[in-house]
Amino acid sequence: MKATYMFGAGDVRIETVADPVIQQPTDAIVRVTRACICGSDLHPYHSMPASEQGTPMGHELIGVVEETGRDVSTLKKGDFVIAPFAYSDNTCAFCRDGFQTSCPHGGFYGNTEVGGMQAELQRIPQADGSLVVVPGTVDEALYPSLLTLSDVYLTGYHAAHMGRVSSGATVTVIGDGAVGLSAVLASRQLGAERIILMGRHASRTDLGVEFGATDVVAERGDEGIAKVMDLTGGEGSHIVLEAVGHLPAYEQAYGIVRPGGTISRVGVPQYEEAPIGFGSLFGKNITLTGGPAPVRAYLEQAIPLVLDCTIDPGRVFDRTVGIDDVPAGYAAMDAREALKVLVAF
Repeated sequence: MKATYMFGAGDVRIETVADPVIQQPTDAIVRVTRACICGSDLHPYHSMPASEQGTPMGHELIGVVEETGRDVSTLKKGDFVIAPFAYSDNTCAFCRDGFQTSCPHGGFYGNTEVGGMQAELQRIPQADGSLVVVPGTVDEALYPSLLTLSDVYLTGYHAAHMGRVSSGATVTVIGDGAVGLSAVLASRQLGAERIILMGRHASRTDLGVEFGATDVVAERGDEGIAKVMDLTGGEGSHIVLEAVGHLPAYEQAYGIVRPGGTISRVGVPQYEEAPIGFGSLFGKNITLTGGPAPVRAYLEQAIPLVLDCTIDPGRVFDRTVGIDDVPAGYAAMDAREALKVLVAF
């Protein structure tokens, strides 16, 4: 099969590798229908050390079950499924609490042990706990939106959920990438009264307005903080959803959050040390939350919203490529010529 590997910063190649096989009785093999490139894939695209082996890439897919291990009981060949970006047993204490990304029997894709989802076939460990079947005959026009439930839309939803977005809230979303735009859409679904989107790419923020943003702030840093404070009458935002992952975005978040408010982070942090003291969080009684989105916890409630067209998060995809053109897709996203690239098989 063909699969995407990264051999170092900026070095993405399509390799022909052996088809995956059932390794454990709880595995399934899925033939990929749609995959995509994630904004978080750009972090290694900028910084991965060169290697001869390469790293398989991708963690988002929808597809059709080809084969199941002998212990798999809820899936059968031919089922159309969504695979969350992390696999889990969905039965352990953490999974039952709704935090499947902390499952002790789970893990993440994009490594040589499990493989990556920007490929024609993918082995899914803990298949019963991980894969969710989409019922009925699925309209191909809904594929992009269903694919966002593998990660990007439900990561935005997780930001809003952990931030406790509710009716009447003022929410500020930092970042106009696909996750940030998804956080706007999710905040609107949860009833936010005002949604301020911080981003400076008009084609993206225009979509954010269509998703529900009431205000757009293009400024960054101190200027951006001042603009949000002005928009909120000097009070700040009840909830800040940080969808970037870089330290300046976090600093912007604690600069604009209202006393007693919440910062919810889902941008994968590219730092380990950050201010949490009196001048940043403590002095204003700020709650800091967020983390890797347990999208498996939200899938069953989200699928019907896509199937009945209540939400259309697949609009974040603005370019489609085949497997051979995935390297060009990475380059386009890195150059901000594409918001999010869909891979069609």
